[in-house]
Amino acid sequence: MSDLPNLPNDQPLSDAAAGFAKEQLKSFIERIERLEEEKKTIADDIKDVFAEAKGTGFDTKALREILKIRKQDADQRAEHEAIVDLYLQALGMVG
Repeated sequence: MSDLPNLPNDQPLSDAAAGFAKEQLKSFIERIERLEEEKKTIADDIKDVFAEAKGTGFDTKALREILKIRKQDADQRAEHEAIVDLYLQALGMVG
């Protein structure tokens, strides 16, 4: 069974179509590989920034939590904080 796009199994490919599909596939693979490498480079850069922050005395767990919170919209954040406060009160951890 062929995994080439939009072609029924009983329709033979012309040499030109097969060549085009092969080049298109190769292009997709190469683009993904480049993006994966960029992603690794960016991840390494982020790791370096966290190390730098830690070296100057910042708590990286707190920084990660702040980043997580900043991704949420205001309503989500308020709802989450209300639930956490409710749970803390139920456990007697806040007054």
